[in-house]
Amino acid sequence: MAARSLQTELKKKHGFDSIEQEAMLSILRTSDLLENRLARLLRQYDLTPSQYNAMRILRGEGQPMPCLEIAERMIQVAPAITRVVDQLVEREWIAKDQSEEDRRVYLVRLTARGKALLRRLDRPILQLHDSLLGHFRRGDLQKLISILQSARDHVAEEAAGR
Repeated sequence: MAARSLQTELKKKHGFDSIEQEAMLSILRTSDLLENRLARLLRQYDLTPSQYNAMRILRGEGQPMPCLEIAERMIQVAPAITRVVDQLVEREWIAKDQSEEDRRVYLVRLTARGKALLRRLDRPILQLHDSLLGHFRRGDLQKLISILQSARDHVAEEAAGR
């Protein structure tokens, strides 16, 4: 299939106001397309991307964590982390226990059911990554990762007021 320009894809009659605008819209459009594919896969397991992300964070940590720490590590800002956690507790994929040291803090952990669900998802997720990005050369992916990291670093510096 022939490559289409973003301008054609968006049916934009006139060019972009700047190369930065085109790059920004290209990043946003690509992110949306990738996220939609991930959401479609996760829907088959009755999960949202935010729920999956929270569960992966818990698995990676390997021990119970406070809800706020999970929220800080999320790929996307999840202002409703309590709702995400409560939905996962309802499904018995995670458990929430009051901290012994600080009764105001709830610690969240994966249950055996949650761990089993993540194990079932591991292969399909890797296959999705490969099907969507496996056509790129490794060096190109490393360049892309570096460019996107640089963009995130600059946004963080801007937000910090530097």
